[in-house]
Amino acid sequence: MAARSQRLGLAALTALVVGSMVGAGIFSLPQNVARSAGPAAVLIGWALSGAGMLMLAFVFQALANRRPDLDTGIYAYAREGFGNYIGFSAAWGYWVASVLGNASFFVLIFSGLGHFMPVFGEGNTAAAVAASSLLLWTVHLLVLRGLRTAALVNSLVTVAKLVPIALFLVLAAGAFRMDIFKADFFGGPALGDLGTQLRGMMLVTVWVFIGIEGASIYSRRAARRADVGRATVMGFTGVWLLLVLVSVLSMGVLSQTELAGLPNPSMAYVLRAIVGEWGATVIIIGSIISVLGALLAWVLLCAEVLYAAAGDGTMPAFLGRENSRGVPANALWLSNGLIQLFLLLVLFNAGSYTSLVLLAASMSLVPYFLSAAFGVQLAWRGVAYAGQPVVRWRDFGVALLASVYALWLVYAGGLDNLLLSVLLYVPGVALFALTRRQHGQPVFTRWEWLLFGAILAVAIVTLVAFWRGTLAL
Repeated sequence: MAARSQRLGLAALTALVVGSMVGAGIFSLPQNVARSAGPAAVLIGWALSGAGMLMLAFVFQALANRRPDLDTGIYAYAREGFGNYIGFSAAWGYWVASVLGNASFFVLIFSGLGHFMPVFGEGNTAAAVAASSLLLWTVHLLVLRGLRTAALVNSLVTVAKLVPIALFLVLAAGAFRMDIFKADFFGGPALGDLGTQLRGMMLVTVWVFIGIEGASIYSRRAARRADVGRATVMGFTGVWLLLVLVSVLSMGVLSQTELAGLPNPSMAYVLRAIVGEWGATVIIIGSIISVLGALLAWVLLCAEVLYAAAGDGTMPAFLGRENSRGVPANALWLSNGLIQLFLLLVLFNAGSYTSLVLLAASMSLVPYFLSAAFGVQLAWRGVAYAGQPVVRWRDFGVALLASVYALWLVYAGGLDNLLLSVLLYVPGVALFALTRRQHGQPVFTRWEWLLFGAILAVAIVTLVAFWRGTLAL
């Protein structure tokens, strides 16, 4: 149980949601969206993705209220509904996705600094990786000082990073031209038909919405349980509005083709087209501050996922140990060690920001789907809805829609990302086996052996494709 001084209120929980969602993605949004879709698909895509993610937000809110005993975050729902191995896989997949997200933040930070110091290039040069490593372990030391300290810093950074975004929105609204926005409204031939554009557009939205479950991860540390659901919905609503405005207003400043060709963070270069070089400078500095804030939030999330999972026997016990300040130090060391490994892989494989975030998004989809599916299961059984039939069937419908949406996103993510995701799920079995042995239990049930065998077979096929060069990060 967290000490009272380490408890988080509604403002801190909401800041964690906003801080997790408003990071790298929003500053690269104009180029990322325009690369896949024209204005018509963008408007439809934001409506669909907003509705789908709102369903997920409502699912997290309902689960927080109906099953307050499941206070260890997103993976606990998968474990409760579908067994130990599925629950572990949800925790493992979410953790790896968070680690990948953190690695992408470092790439984007030093890609932005490359605007001023070419030695950092696109964030994947030797100098960039060395500087990223130094920054990583500086953040590590900050978090070791205590969760409350880190959460306070995150709250302050969340406010600071919204200032350049607000400046962009005001200036972009003033420079918006309807004739530019309406030109090639349905996208040029190179983008494909409306369905193809929507698929590409929706995949981008997966990444910018990841972090919606940030308050759920910290539910055990909330001062009031009801604040978890409120923070989730409040944080999502505000961020969704920001994302829509940034992408739509940009399409009224530069054409789709011009936006698609911008370097990242592309918001900076949209503002440069409006006010000149100082605009790009302001946004790049703002993006670095923003990504630093998101980086801190996600470092916290990485450690908390492992710590919470260790607390209820899903992960090995050593990951549940805290230091004198109440920080899950072992979980933090393992998380940041894997981030460091991914940074080295970026250097040796010339990995890009986009490839990292799309893989992270794909890894997150399985835990999202399992949470929504548990919401369906919970409402169908009705155990937590005694005397509330209307609320029960409302929650059932919402969870069913969220499940369908999550499955559609798996399809939108593409086969390559799905295969790479499966490959990254396999190493986790070592920790799962260790955990089961610690509790004197067999590693797998019969059907779990079958599931693991299928995952292993797909992973082997993926490795062969990777070795032959037909699949790459």
